[in-house]
Amino acid sequence: MLSVPDVYASSDLTELAEFCRHLFSSFARSDQRRWAEVYVRGLDCVPGRKSIRRISEQVVGWPADQCLQQFLNQSPWRWEPVRRLLAHDMAAVLRPRAWTVEEVVFPKNGSHSVGVAKQYAHSAGRVLNCQLGLAVLMAGQEGACPVNWRLLLPRSWDDDARRRAVTHVPAHERARSRWQHLLDALDEMAGWELAAAPVLVDARQNRRVEQLVRGLEERGLRYLVQVDEHTPLGPGPSRTAGEIAAAVTGPSAQTLNWWHGHGRVTFRSTPVSPHGSLPHGPGMPYEIGRPRARVLAEWGPGRQAPARLWLTNITQARLPDLIGLIGLRERARGDLTRVGEECGLRHFEGRSYRGWHHHVTLVSVAHAFHLLGSVRSEADRSA
Repeated sequence: MLSVPDVYASSDLTELAEFCRHLFSSFARSDQRRWAEVYVRGLDCVPGRKSIRRISEQVVGWPADQCLQQFLNQSPWRWEPVRRLLAHDMAAVLRPRAWTVEEVVFPKNGSHSVGVAKQYAHSAGRVLNCQLGLAVLMAGQEGACPVNWRLLLPRSWDDDARRRAVTHVPAHERARSRWQHLLDALDEMAGWELAAAPVLVDARQNRRVEQLVRGLEERGLRYLVQVDEHTPLGPGPSRTAGEIAAAVTGPSAQTLNWWHGHGRVTFRSTPVSPHGSLPHGPGMPYEIGRPRARVLAEWGPGRQAPARLWLTNITQARLPDLIGLIGLRERARGDLTRVGEECGLRHFEGRSYRGWHHHVTLVSVAHAFHLLGSVRSEADRSA
């Protein structure tokens, strides 16, 4: 049976208030704590679009739009302590088996919201006028919750002094690659003193993955990185992930047939050769017979090329365990979809950098409250 912290075990009438009091304990002012609870309550219970006006009408009961706007967009409360405390609570309850990294698309009209641009959204497969965010989710068997966020600024915002000033973008925030944002988020979480879990990330949009993989390895992190079949796995004219998966058979390749809802698929795990894969700089020699990485491929019935490919350094794991991690990421993506549909993730109308981070943090809190309620109910049924 799951052990749920006492803070989540209060009565039905007060549990959200207790939950918010716990997570917003870092706020210096009582009015900040009060408006944070109001906003989370609105994200949790207001049906349909969770705009500030509708939250004001249905939760507060009087026109409090200006107060909520000020709390979200101008109030100087820091989101980092809230995310850190939330991550520790989710780790205690979910016992995460993975940290999954997902792109989040925020479609927008106009050009004034922070970070908005016409840009290609990989998860949508097309160009949209949107903001792009990166979410790190803790994922376990009972569900997943986003605990850290990054806003991906387009290059068009780097030298646009007017828009940066209007949306209060900090001077140090510039356009960076996704892998730099990801490593920055993981470094922050390392400072939270959490037990690290395997990092699951889709890098098919990256032509090369050496810097991402090197960054994960230098941090001592296990990873399962989804790659494109044309991704070269090494410097210079090296073999691609698809070529490695297709070429190697025999005792060095582990194969497993797997049944799911669409029929039978075959998974094959292949060691990456010393001449066709990862850069191995000083202090990180490649050891023959002890490969640092493997290519995991999924083959559909009758297919001549793998349907999906991953690069992983979890070389000692059994194939069913790696397949379980893949399934865990798919479940986490489903939970993130629910965050968007049920907790108003894309309903934020404010334009400021601070407001964006405040909103996504409070959305994470609202989702966590809902998720922990489900976990608690399941624990009670199992008692």
